[in-house]
Amino acid sequence: MIEKLPGMRADVVLCVTGGIAAYKACEVLRGLQDASCDIRVVMTQDATRFVSPVTFEALSGHPVAVDLYGYADSPIPHVHLAEWADLILVCPATANVLAKMAHGIADDCLTSCLVAADSPVVVAPAMNVHMWQNPATQANVAALRSRGVGIVGPVQGRLACGTTGEGKLSSVDEVVRYALVALGGVPGQELAGVRALVTAGPTHEPIDPVRFIANASSGKMGMALARALVRHGAEVTVVCGPCEAEPPEDVEVVRVTTAAEMLVATASAFQGCGLAICAAAVADYTPAATADHKLKKSKEPLEKVELVENPDILRALCLEKGRRVVVGFAAETDDLVASARTKLRSKGCDLIVANDVSRPDSTFGSDTDTVTLVDADGETKLGCLSKDLVAEAVVCRAIELRARGMAVAVDATMVMPRPGGAQC
Repeated sequence: MIEKLPGMRADVVLCVTGGIAAYKACEVLRGLQDASCDIRVVMTQDATRFVSPVTFEALSGHPVAVDLYGYADSPIPHVHLAEWADLILVCPATANVLAKMAHGIADDCLTSCLVAADSPVVVAPAMNVHMWQNPATQANVAALRSRGVGIVGPVQGRLACGTTGEGKLSSVDEVVRYALVALGGVPGQELAGVRALVTAGPTHEPIDPVRFIANASSGKMGMALARALVRHGAEVTVVCGPCEAEPPEDVEVVRVTTAAEMLVATASAFQGCGLAICAAAVADYTPAATADHKLKKSKEPLEKVELVENPDILRALCLEKGRRVVVGFAAETDDLVASARTKLRSKGCDLIVANDVSRPDSTFGSDTDTVTLVDADGETKLGCLSKDLVAEAVVCRAIELRARGMAVAVDATMVMPRPGGAQC
């Protein structure tokens, strides 16, 4: 279940069109309700052949608008609902309705509501693969995108007609996630003209040419943060260690392997940045010496590996940040908030995202995280959310800190010294 962002409360009009995936709209409705959204449903006549309006009335607690006449709450339902909505979600969206939307056709209650809309609109297409790939459909989708309509899916999968291909409705969680992100400020460009830095993934510290010290960081959180920053208008540089997570389009990517390489790349990128989010799981230690050949266990057994401390990248950025905002992450298994608050003070950053990695739904590689945002004002527990929703919350908090001017210069005396090891 996807949980809400703190304080989220929104009014959503769910438009259900006539496709076999209409039954999935019931689950989407429930997912949005779980995120504290109030839902009102509009259906086409064809949609009622797949799911009864009575079902949506029971789930939503409101009458369902099927035509332009006889709606209990208003004599002009399409205008009433369009003005009421914070977001309009079309799920599923047929090829027919996409065409009507693209050309401004308003020949029933649902399409009239869409033409009257002045709130964000998201569509979740679902149809036969050939209908989706038809040049007319693709032109209609391109036209909608150019007008700011959000498109989620479709995805590859087995279709109702028995064939396999692109045209399947995106997962319920993905549709709900996209809708919640849209409600969280997709149209906002608060970071337009701001260059932002994100670190992502693990570092690999070589013992010899084939062995290294590392951790299980997947880089997913860092890439989610990059996507969120792009949504808010930032120009993003991602410095990432070895990971499979793909960066979003339109970001600068600097790939590194070791902590030392990440420090150099991060320090260089930070010079032109107004915001930095350090989500990489940097190895704390590195071998004191790296063998230039593969160590043979029969001749050179690894009975011990002498380690030295790696540079502290987060602290290095904080010492140079001035009034720029720097966000750090803390992966903890116990004393989550206390440990994060200690890290907040010792590093000198503006916000720590404390991640409870003792939970199976919040560990390295998972698609969700259970985090608490810790800053000078206090703590905000988010609960278990998708990484994209966590990223949205983190970026929104960083934007708030920038706007409030809470970022303060860090004096070296504010930062507790690290015992031994490499210094920066």
